[in-house]
Amino acid sequence: MIDEQAATTAAATVSTEEQKSVLTRRRSSAGGDDEGKREAEGEERNGEVKGRVVEGEEEAAGKEKEDEVGVRFSYRASSPAHRRIKESPLSSDAIFRQSHAGLFNLCIVVLVAVNSRLIIENIMKYGLLIRAGFWFSPKSLRDWPLLMCCLTLPILPLASFMVEKLVQRKHLSETGVVSIHVLITAASVFYPVYVILRYESAVLNGVVLMLMTCILWMKLVSYAHTNYDMRLIAKTSVKFPAHLFDSQENSQHQAQELPYDVSFKSLVYFMVAPTLCYQPSYPRSACIRKGWVARQVVKLLIFTGFMGFIIEQYINPIVKNSKHPLKGDLLYAMERVLKLSVPNLYVWLCMFYCFFHLWLNILAELLRFGDREFYKDWWNARTFEEYWRMWNMPVHKWMVRHVYFPCLRNGIPKGLAILIAFLLSAIFHELCIAVPCHIFKLWAFLSIMFQVPLVLITNYLQNKFQNSMVGNMIFWSIFSIFGQPMCVLLYYHDVMNRKVKSL
Repeated sequence: MIDEQAATTAAATVSTEEQKSVLTRRRSSAGGDDEGKREAEGEERNGEVKGRVVEGEEEAAGKEKEDEVGVRFSYRASSPAHRRIKESPLSSDAIFRQSHAGLFNLCIVVLVAVNSRLIIENIMKYGLLIRAGFWFSPKSLRDWPLLMCCLTLPILPLASFMVEKLVQRKHLSETGVVSIHVLITAASVFYPVYVILRYESAVLNGVVLMLMTCILWMKLVSYAHTNYDMRLIAKTSVKFPAHLFDSQENSQHQAQELPYDVSFKSLVYFMVAPTLCYQPSYPRSACIRKGWVARQVVKLLIFTGFMGFIIEQYINPIVKNSKHPLKGDLLYAMERVLKLSVPNLYVWLCMFYCFFHLWLNILAELLRFGDREFYKDWWNARTFEEYWRMWNMPVHKWMVRHVYFPCLRNGIPKGLAILIAFLLSAIFHELCIAVPCHIFKLWAFLSIMFQVPLVLITNYLQNKFQNSMVGNMIFWSIFSIFGQPMCVLLYYHDVMNRKVKSL
């Protein structure tokens, strides 16, 4: 038995040595004959190519056979043409499951054609009516008080930063910090309001300054409130759940502590970033797409020019030839409102596209600001509540973060918290319009507060008629067809009456 095993082992050893010697001879012959190796590789590649060609020919032949079978059997006169229950594409059961891209393109073509004809007809009848007197006064370029006010506003964020630094070093108490921040935020509003009311300036200049004032006030409030909350969390060592953080680094941990650090760099970035909610860091994009920015700037210039053309060519002549909607004939006022509704809607849509899509995205791209959800699909809103949640996301996030949920945490009922948010919005809408016009008739304030009952009505209709677009039709009718044109007529006649009285 032992002899047989030894013989088997010896035979295996001999065969292994023979294999090694054969491989060695092959390697030496291959090393000495590179041309033969390349020829062999070329033959292998040719064989693979021929194999692919043959496979392609076989697939083509198989498809031809399938087509022949389809022609011979599937399309015979005796084969059934109706096999399943199907709905027409425009039926009520299938209309929302179909793509209507072609009809949408047709609507755009018809809209462009009709409005192009109306523009040409208007120019042929009235000529070019573009002027700058209503927007810029003769002293617009010398309107230095408003310019100096705009240039001095950055002092207020610097003051807020110094206050936060002092409290971080425990040189100020919490009560003192809150009091100083209240004074700073109040100054950010009353200072521009005083300058605009004190000096007669162009309406557009005043509107721009008031918009900047409102943005600055909201940013200062967010900066102070966020730092206060981070100090409170730092004292109590509260940890936040990981799902509140979107970054992959933070999601690996079960809880995350918010860093409390008063950084001047973070404040400067926040003041120029397209957001109203302060946080020490933001999601950032990888790079700046310069070509994309250039294209958006061109679009911004085109749509801004188109918006100005509609205002000067259509809206101004309509409001000039109108009467005060609350002092004349009701039918005449309705006719003026309906005639003004279409150009006013175009201007409003252009304003939304220019500011919320083009300008904010340009600014975000230049600053590499990552979160660019500046709006949602508000045009599909079925209630006024959905519209106010989706059309202006920076303001909505600010309201939710610094007004709505703080009210709820302090025991204020939900309905009253919503009313407080609308009240604050109404006040700033009134400031942005009434102050530059030097008129305080509360039209903007009342129009915003009127949204509260509309929210209740459209919510009731949506709950009663589920999955219906009744609320969306009410939104477009009231907000764009009647509401905004009525406000334009009211403010225009009040401004004109004020100018006549001041002469």
